Order: sequence, then structure tokens, then C-alpha cells
Amino acid sequence: MIYFDNSATSPVDGEVLEVMLPYLREEYGNPSSKYYCKAVNAHNAVEDARVRVAKLLGANPEEIIFTAGATESTNFIIKGYMDYRRYYGDGKNHIITSVAEHKATLNTCKFLNGNLYSNNDPTITLFGGKKLVDRGYEASFVGITETGEILVTSVEDAIKNNTAMVSVIYVNNEVGTISDVSGIAKLCAKKGIAIHSDLTQAIGKMEIDVHDMGLDFASCSAHKIYGPKGIGAAFVKSDAYGTPPITAFMHGGEQENGFRAGTLAVHNIVGFGKAAEIALRDLDVNEQKILRFDQMLVNGLMEIPDISLTNQSDKRLPGIISVVIDKKDFNNERFIKHISDRLALSTGSACSAGEPSHVITALGLEDKVSKVLRISLNKHTAEEEILELLRIIKSIGD
Repeated sequence: MIYFDNSATSPVDGEVLEVMLPYLREEYGNPSSKYYCKAVNAHNAVEDARVRVAKLLGANPEEIIFTAGATESTNFIIKGYMDYRRYYGDGKNHIITSVAEHKATLNTCKFLNGNLYSNNDPTITLFGGKKLVDRGYEASFVGITETGEILVTSVEDAIKNNTAMVSVIYVNNEVGTISDVSGIAKLCAKKGIAIHSDLTQAIGKMEIDVHDMGLDFASCSAHKIYGPKGIGAAFVKSDAYGTPPITAFMHGGEQENGFRAGTLAVHNIVGFGKAAEIALRDLDVNEQKILRFDQMLVNGLMEIPDISLTNQSDKRLPGIISVVIDKKDFNNERFIKHISDRLALSTGSACSAGEPSHVITALGLEDKVSKVLRISLNKHTAEEEILELLRIIKSIGD
């Protein structure tokens, strides 16, 4: 099977697996224990990985908090910051995000806004009926351009006197659009508003420096850069006094500076650190390779009748290609199922499986939702795989 669903997850690098195995076999100590060698070795391995992840993000090691993934990081940052500022700070309680965020951001903001409590059947309760609640927060969801960009002016127009935070995705996970997060961050800095960005689809694929971007917070996952699943990081910008206080997401022990209780998954953290090291080491080579195959694939697709890109601008990260197959009787779900023994593709985000893409709908393509395919490349993609994909897509309708 040829794999073209790397925006959902990427294969674990052999070098990553190799460094993880000792921490599952011999070095199984708890890094929060003391004195004996297995605990010390585990602690040192975690801190070494923290340094490597920090380098990939352009952060300081003390600004990296390990979590179970970008979804947890996003929940921790948004809920933690909003809670602390609302109840322990100046009382501001308004957050701005976009309609095209990953569900981790979108549903977290909807939760704060009182629109849902669960990720499915959001307002149905066991007691019957639908219910909206007042959790003490307010959220605004700004629109996007026809190519998926979140504009600085849109964010500026949504700012209120009680705005505490803006959370915007850097590279859209469905259509690859790159938004001007640095420009939004400059606006936020002028207004005294914190900014968080989901960097999950950007890290390892483009140069990242969270300080240069002006970010206060950021989220990412290891499994999008050939690392293991179940591990991610939250960037929390420090100041002259260290890491600022925000409400913990998981309460219990004092791991991760008291922000995230629970025994650390040392093997996963070590794997994340190695994946980050490799991503930084091979960034230029991988960027050029993916760009070349991206251009080959897009050029080939544009030669096929009734196919168009959902994002036709130059503000698209190479390697994430979303296309509309506007052929009679074409249905993306049926097509993916039909070729599933040969190709791995998707209709959009894996976190939105089973429902129409909110991103495609926000682009104004709601009538094309069933005709969209997302193709995402990785550093192992080969030319013959691109050619085979093009051959299969050309055969649609034959």
C-alpha cells in the first residue's frame, strides 16, 4: 500500500525507534523517583529530549511542557490561560479563534463558549433537550479567505475590551494554508492579548522560531514528524521570572513544573527528542524533496479534467494538497474505500471522520465536500508512488 495520509500521522523513523527501545526494556525507571541510577537515567533522558524539542521550536528548554499530544497541549493552554486570567488575573474572558481550526482548538473554544460538553452530540443531555451553559467565557470565530487564510484584519475586527487570548493555526491541516501568525502576534502584543498557535503541521517542514514569531504559547505533536504517537509538547513562553502561572490541565503530582500531573512516558519523550533532532538536521533536504514531489503531483493533477486545488494560492505548505474531483458520480468516501488496498488517502482531518469537513465548508465549498481528497506527502515518498497515484486518479470514471 502506498501511503499518502501523512497529515494524519507519519511512519516512525528507524532512528527514533532505536533510541526508544532501551527505555522500554532496560531503562524503565520513573524520572520523578530519586537517587538510583534507573531514575536518574530516565530523568536525564527526558531533559535531553526537552533540549532537542526546544531547539526545533526555537524555544528555551524550560519553556517546553511534555503532554500526550497537540490536542492536550491546546486544551491545556487555552483552558489553563483563560481560567487563570479570568479568575486570578484581570478578569478578561474572551478568546478569538477561526472557523478553520483543528477540532482541538475549535471544540475547546466551543466548550468555553458553552456550546458543547462532548465532541459528539454536543448539546444533547441525558436529561433531555439541548442546553447551552454559561461557563464564564466568551468565544468569537472569525472567518477565512477563499484560500483558507486567517487575516490579521479579521482578528483585529473581533477584538473586544475583554479579549484575553487569540488562538490561530499556522498551517491548516486540511488545505495547507499558511496564515500570517507573526502579523497576528504583533497585533496581540500591542493590545496586551496572549497568542497561541497550533504548529502541528508546520514543525519539521519549515523553519520555526516561536520567539521570532512573537508567540506566547504553541502546540505540537511528535507523530507528525516521524516520532511516536501519544506524545506532544506545549510551548509556554517564560519571562524574567520564569514560566508564568496558568491553571494546570491535569491535577495530581508536580511533574512538568506542576502543569501536567502523571508519570512521564519516558520512551515516547525520548522518541520525540530524537524525531526533533532528525527533523532539524534534515530540514533543508526534506523541504526540497517534498517541494519537488509536490510540484510533480500538482502539475500532474492539473492536467486531469475536472480537478482543481481547494487552495490555489502561493500560501500553501508543500506536501499538503487538497483537491476537488468534480467528476460526475464521484464520491470521496466510496473512492477511498475502493482503493484502500492500494492507496492511503483521506477526505480531510482524521479528527473529523464521519462528518462533513468544517474547513472545506468555511472555504465556501460546502457543495463539494463529498468530492474533496487530501493528499499529504512525507520524506519517504518516491517518484513511482506519485506516478501511480496520478494513474489511479486519471482512471476515475473510466
